[in-house]
Amino acid sequence: MVAWGTIMTLMCLVNSYQGLIIARIFLGLAEGGLFPGVTYYISLWYPRQMQAKRVAIFFSAATVAGAFGGILAYSIEHLDGKAGLHGWQWIFLIEGLMTVVMAFLSYFLMHDYPETAKFLTEDERQFVIQTLREDSNGQATHFSKKFIWQALVDWKTYMHIINYMGVLIPIYAIALFTPTIIHDLGFSAAGAQLLSIPPFVCGCISTVVVGIYSDKLNLRGPFVVLGAAVSMVGYIIAYTTSKPGPGYAAAIIAATGVYPTIPVIVAWAGGNAGGDIKRGVVLAVIIGVGNLGAICSSYIYYQPPRFHQGHGTILGCLTLSIICTSILMWRYKVLNNEKEEQCARGDIDKDKCRDLGDKSPLFR
Repeated sequence: MVAWGTIMTLMCLVNSYQGLIIARIFLGLAEGGLFPGVTYYISLWYPRQMQAKRVAIFFSAATVAGAFGGILAYSIEHLDGKAGLHGWQWIFLIEGLMTVVMAFLSYFLMHDYPETAKFLTEDERQFVIQTLREDSNGQATHFSKKFIWQALVDWKTYMHIINYMGVLIPIYAIALFTPTIIHDLGFSAAGAQLLSIPPFVCGCISTVVVGIYSDKLNLRGPFVVLGAAVSMVGYIIAYTTSKPGPGYAAAIIAATGVYPTIPVIVAWAGGNAGGDIKRGVVLAVIIGVGNLGAICSSYIYYQPPRFHQGHGTILGCLTLSIICTSILMWRYKVLNNEKEEQCARGDIDKDKCRDLGDKSPLFR
């Protein structure tokens, strides 16, 4: 966060297009580890059936940022000319400094592990440690290259990447076609900024609600399928309508359905990766590679105002996500049944199971 905030702050000094591109590259490098890092951090503190809600709350913060970021930028731009800086320079400066301050506070407010957290009493510490140990079924926590290899050769890792990318592309697409719809509604700059908020707010609310019920019911796949299906309804409306009113409603429906799928997929993938190291690698690969979907979103919306090519591509992505989710649900069910049969036979060496990761018959 310090690196990201520093780069963002210094971007106010950029005075050429080439310099801006270079700064953006370094900004992406600094930001790349945040989402997988926070998700992994949550997994070190909470058992798997309590993670989707926490990841959803964190991800919803990004949704809120999308909702009010435009309004904040519009307000900051009124500082244009102050201290010899343009409005866009003030945006980089203020948002960068805010991030640095939050990073400084996080250093003191966040603790690495339950074992070293000073705010926990001894009884609370032992409760958290025991809960996590029971949830992991004795999986290894030490570092070894073989755990990295386990993550990279597991076909389910790549299935989750496709699944993640299949819903991430539609999320980025919402921000691309919504401004055109709002413009067609005939609102001013300030009004347009305000109208950009509802889709993100609806996405934020649905994200938290789905995260809560995903944990409560201990279900992941069905919520991904349901969210993708709801979002498809929105994109079908957007594809078939030529009126801005229904198109705006379509954006809200699409956001409400697709936004919750991201934290659910991330919690699902991390929860089915046995061992701390494999889990960390799986999360990093899925989120890191999956984020390349943003590039796709940028190049499929090129024929306004109907955007048939873009909406059609998004419908294909959501369909692909539903297919991947269905395959993963089936496979996890088969694996769990096989493990239960092996446990029933009693031919288990718990010491050997420790380093097997999610292939351990004790891991569900």
